[in-house]
Amino acid sequence: MTIHRIVAHLRTFDDRIAVLCPRPPSAAVTAAESVPDGSERITYAQLAALVEEYARQLGPNRRLVALAARNDIDSLVAYLGALSAGCVVLLTAEITGELLATYDPDVVINDEVEIRREVSAHRLHPDLALLLSTSGSTGSPKLVRLSAANLLSNAQAIAEYLGIDADDRAATTLPMFYCYGLSVVHSHLLRGASLLLTDRSVLDDELWDHLRDHRVTSFAAVPYTIDLLDRIGFDRMRLPDLRYLTQAGGRLAPERVRAYARLGKRAGWDFVVMYGQTEATARMAYLPPALAGKHPDCIGVPIPGGRFTLEPVPDSDHEELVYHGPNVMMGYARCPRDLALEGTVDSLRTGDLALRTPEGLYQVVGRRSRFAKVFGLRIDLQRLESGLAAAGFTACCTDSGDQLVVAAENPAESLAATAAELSGLPAAAIHACAVAEIPRLSNGKPDYPAIRQLSAPEPEPPIRDIRALYAIALGIDPASIRPDSTFVDLGGNSLTYITTATRLERALGRLPTNWPDLSVAELERVPHGHTAFGRSVDTPTLLRAAGIVLIAGSHIGMFVLWGAAHVLLGVAGFNFARFAVTMTPRAERLRNALRTVALIAIPTAAWVALTLLFTDYYSWQNVLLLNKILGPRDSDTAGHLWFIEVLVLFMTVAALLVRVPFIDAVARREPFWFAMGLVSLTMVFRIWSFGLYPAKDVPFSPLACWFFALGWAAAKATAIWQRLLVSAVLLVSVPGYFGVLDRERLVMAGLLLLIWLPAVRVPTLVAGVAALLADSSLFVYLLHWQVYPLFGQHHVAALLASLGAGVVATWTMAILRRRSVLVKNFFAKGLVAKSAALDGPHLGRRVLGQLRDQNISRNRLAGKVIE
Repeated sequence: MTIHRIVAHLRTFDDRIAVLCPRPPSAAVTAAESVPDGSERITYAQLAALVEEYARQLGPNRRLVALAARNDIDSLVAYLGALSAGCVVLLTAEITGELLATYDPDVVINDEVEIRREVSAHRLHPDLALLLSTSGSTGSPKLVRLSAANLLSNAQAIAEYLGIDADDRAATTLPMFYCYGLSVVHSHLLRGASLLLTDRSVLDDELWDHLRDHRVTSFAAVPYTIDLLDRIGFDRMRLPDLRYLTQAGGRLAPERVRAYARLGKRAGWDFVVMYGQTEATARMAYLPPALAGKHPDCIGVPIPGGRFTLEPVPDSDHEELVYHGPNVMMGYARCPRDLALEGTVDSLRTGDLALRTPEGLYQVVGRRSRFAKVFGLRIDLQRLESGLAAAGFTACCTDSGDQLVVAAENPAESLAATAAELSGLPAAAIHACAVAEIPRLSNGKPDYPAIRQLSAPEPEPPIRDIRALYAIALGIDPASIRPDSTFVDLGGNSLTYITTATRLERALGRLPTNWPDLSVAELERVPHGHTAFGRSVDTPTLLRAAGIVLIAGSHIGMFVLWGAAHVLLGVAGFNFARFAVTMTPRAERLRNALRTVALIAIPTAAWVALTLLFTDYYSWQNVLLLNKILGPRDSDTAGHLWFIEVLVLFMTVAALLVRVPFIDAVARREPFWFAMGLVSLTMVFRIWSFGLYPAKDVPFSPLACWFFALGWAAAKATAIWQRLLVSAVLLVSVPGYFGVLDRERLVMAGLLLLIWLPAVRVPTLVAGVAALLADSSLFVYLLHWQVYPLFGQHHVAALLASLGAGVVATWTMAILRRRSVLVKNFFAKGLVAKSAALDGPHLGRRVLGQLRDQNISRNRLAGKVIE
């Protein structure tokens, strides 16, 4: 088969399914048939007709076609149609202005087809078929020139060693414009297999439903994909039709290779590690699955039709891996003149340093080009990254002038010190950066230029810098905040919600109701708003503010309005459902939820322990927040902290509950019905107390958990009928529970507001006071027991003093948390700025002298010192 015989080849498989589209294709694809789940299937005969028609519309003239490809049928037809018409395809993720200016394509295919000229303005070599960006420079004008023979030979080799046949079906889990993703398309269409076209992420539950429903037998992954698979619990997924999982696009740590090989063996599929570069039309080597467990650090053997040689490298103990085969590119293109060139290379110098094991397998041990020279030391960045990975860091390294830049997803205070030890550099030469996620290119590989930019000095944040605002409000490092991060993603919770919302509203002028789910970038684009009257305050905030005033005032004796504590239990359940039950990974959600619990439990335990030094007001059971479980229940103060005790218990149990994979899946798939299931389950304790507590103590014990569940259901009730159902349950269950009509009315009124009214517009002063009191509610509740007795019968003064004490304590804790973050970040950065200022121009000479004295050879990852 040649490129110009694509249509004839497709027709040889006739009525076999070629493509499945989970989403309906465009109206242009009229030959598709529907399958029961609403997807569309396209046979090879139908695909051939679509490709032939597309080629006919392009016309008979050979031209340069720039195609912005997506993982959909329109892009596939355009790609095959352009090749079938004899055109040269420049395949990319985005047709940038730089590409247009450099190559001036004759046809541009983005969302629409733009025919810029009927006859090509370029001389195109007759063998040239495809132009791709190199794997490390997506969108760069430096392109790899590939021939029809390159594409065919590589597709045949891949199909051969993977054993692809007509019964296989691959999911397009990688972009089509990326050579690895494109090789999946080529190798499967070559053998009459089928493709499940999808652009969904592996984080998307619907992707896995599609893989099961359509009986997918394989999918491809890069190392970043493997990281995501670990986060979503791939090891517990059931994919009965999966035959193999391939991995390429970068080195995967040997222990991960071994783990996935074992996982595949248990589950009945193969894990195939592959090695390649765009310059070799995707693949050069593969590791036979049976050897992955014993040799996880090897790239394996050459693909069929290819071979490796090892050639000496000056000033190195290792040799460079050189590949020979029919899939080696014609050469690079940097301008339109290069499109007319003959093949300029007959072998590919990979740039990787390698060795051949006694078993005949090839092992990559380093990279020629991934060296940095800092302070006279030649640093192997690849080996440094491997050393950091062995130390437990997910990190990428590059150089920036006289510094080594280390970006890590899981930073610790020891990151800079570890990098310094492994590289042989002083800590002053290490710029350690905490990032929420390693910057990556569209093909999943690390974006080293972006990582290098992390070392650039940060400009002063403008007034609407949402990152700076989040960093202050949440007490986190600004470097860890990505443009796509949301308040929830960053660990925001009910305790930080009010402060953050207040700051955001001041910055934006108006606050979108769904702001916790909007990304930083989306919030920065919100137009500045202004309203004639007051500010909007969300109902949970108002209820917290009003509730703490009612609780403290009733305890003081200023008035008697009981029931606010149970409303706040509902508010706590509402906020837990908003901030803890999210699409972030389960382990991360558990950490965030337990962090929230700790922010409540630790100050409470500390304050109770402090009071024990001066008074017998509390007991040791109160320190543990277990008085309601361990007793005693007959002391005057036994019930004073009941609300905090049961709140901590409810939140901890709920956090652990949604950590269970099955429960978590149900909670995310059916959020409302899951919440109503919790209400039904906890209603058992509304009806029966099982003799655990006296009747008068039941409402102030862990048996009141159904209020927390009702708040959860209120947060997940989005439709009117859902709110009506939750309201009905509330109105049926509360009457008679307390035996005090006024308390029951107040509880029902507060929770009905929570269900039906998302926000209230109030005067600006009221909004400010409400936010302040709501933010301070924990410390007001905790401290007012000791504050108000000091004022005797002066109830107003006692209430104001209690509220003021809570506000001051909250401010103090916020300042302490912020300073602790600043101190941690200061030490994590290795005191770079301070060291540079102290040492001045003599730093380089001093460091080199110290390194000589310390016997540089002991540093495993440092190369020779070159002065």
